[in-house]
Amino acid sequence: MRIYISVDMEGVTGLVDAHDVQPGGRDYEHGRRMMAEDANAAVRGAVAAGATDILVNDAHGPMRNILPADLDPAARLIRGKPKQMSMLEGLTPEHDAMVCVGYHARAGALGVLSHSFMGHEIEDIWLDGRPVGEIGLAHATAAALGVPTAVLTGDDRACAETAEWDPEVTTVPVKYARDRFAAELRPAEEARAAIQEAVTARLSAPLPTPTVTADPATLRVRWQSASVAATLPGIPGVVPTDSRTVEARGPLPGLYRQFVVWMRVAASLTDQPPYC
Repeated sequence: MRIYISVDMEGVTGLVDAHDVQPGGRDYEHGRRMMAEDANAAVRGAVAAGATDILVNDAHGPMRNILPADLDPAARLIRGKPKQMSMLEGLTPEHDAMVCVGYHARAGALGVLSHSFMGHEIEDIWLDGRPVGEIGLAHATAAALGVPTAVLTGDDRACAETAEWDPEVTTVPVKYARDRFAAELRPAEEARAAIQEAVTARLSAPLPTPTVTADPATLRVRWQSASVAATLPGIPGVVPTDSRTVEARGPLPGLYRQFVVWMRVAASLTDQPPYC
C-alpha cells in the first residue's frame, strides 16, 4: 500500500500564531518540531495499517520546515521549492490514499491562521462555482488522479470544512478555534495518538472511489491586488471576470499546476506579509 502525506503547518497541534509558523518567528523552531511530530503520528498510523511506501511532502511556506532527521525513517521526504505541484508534489495515481496533516480553513473562515495559499493576497477561490480553499482544491486534485483523501487533521474549522466537502474523509481536530490567532489546544500526546489511530483505522478499511469534479473544471480566483488580476490574462486561457478576479477552465490536475504558476506571478508582483 502506497500512501501520500501532505503536511501543512497552520493546522498542526499547538500552533496558533504567525510566529509559530514563519521562519524567523519567535517560536518557529518549536513549530517545525511540532509539525514533524504530527507528520510522524500519521506515518506510524500508515505503517500500522500495512503501508509499504510512504511519501511525505513538506507543503508549508518555504517547504523546508521539516528537518529530515526529525521525520520517521519509515517515510521519504520531499523538501524545498519550487515544486510544479506545490502542496501536492509527488502525488501520483499509483498512491492508494492521501493523508493531509496540519491543514487549515479557507480564507474568510474564522479558523486558526485561516487563509487560502497566500495569506491575504488571495481573497476567495471557487471551483466550479463552489467556494474552495486548500482543503477542497487538494481533495479535488487528488480525486482527479484517482486517489481518495483518507484523513485530514487540523483545527475544528478545517475539519468542518472537510466534512462539508466530503463527509467520507476521517477528520482529526487537534485544536478548537477561539479566533483566528487563538485556540483551545488538545494535549500534544493526545492529539498525536488520535492522528495515529485515525490513520490506522481509515487505511485498514476499504477506501471509497473518489468523486471526480467536472472535466474540464473552472477555477476562479479573486485577488487582493488588481495588479495581479491585470497581469495573469497574459497566460493563455486565463480571462478576467472583474478588476480583481480571473478564471481558467481545464482538467485537473493540470488546472492545479497552472494555479501554482498564478501564485508565482502574484508573488513576483506583491511583497506583503501574510496573516495581517
